[in-house]
Amino acid sequence: MSADTRPQPIDNFRRFRHTFRHWRGQRPFWAGLLTLLAGFPIMYIPYQTMTLGDLSIRMATTAGAGSLIIGVLLVVLGLTMWFQQQSRIFAGVAAILLALVSLVVSNIGAFLIGFLLALIGGALSVSWMPGKPIAAPAATEPSDEPVRLTKDTSPRGEVSGTTPGGEFDGGHRGD
Repeated sequence: MSADTRPQPIDNFRRFRHTFRHWRGQRPFWAGLLTLLAGFPIMYIPYQTMTLGDLSIRMATTAGAGSLIIGVLLVVLGLTMWFQQQSRIFAGVAAILLALVSLVVSNIGAFLIGFLLALIGGALSVSWMPGKPIAAPAATEPSDEPVRLTKDTSPRGEVSGTTPGGEFDGGHRGD
């Protein structure tokens, strides 16, 4: 790179993609997405009018209100997983319980589509843990000193393979 070379400006799409990747990595993104998507079939299918030839079938029943409530709660829980990572365990457990309730209330969990999405999303949310930042490796040079066998402080006085600083080097115990 010469002094005349100028850095390439980052276009908006790359900047957005990088920012979104960083945002997605700090939260249970896939858990929230699956839970959010689970709410839509559970809300929509019980109110859907199906037609078979000249026959119209309307599935709206008294359970339709329960389906609407379960669907809205699943959408809210999916958003909670994205924007309130501290409550991810509560949101995951609540999504699993709502998925189980939707089997009875909402046409077999909206024909198992919403049930499976909510169940997997809730399980992913409960199991997600925030990552720890990777520490930069120390810039120390490897020592040319050989590994010395030192006496262990155990009552039997065994010899162990440790480095002079006392760290374990992975060697086998010697007798």
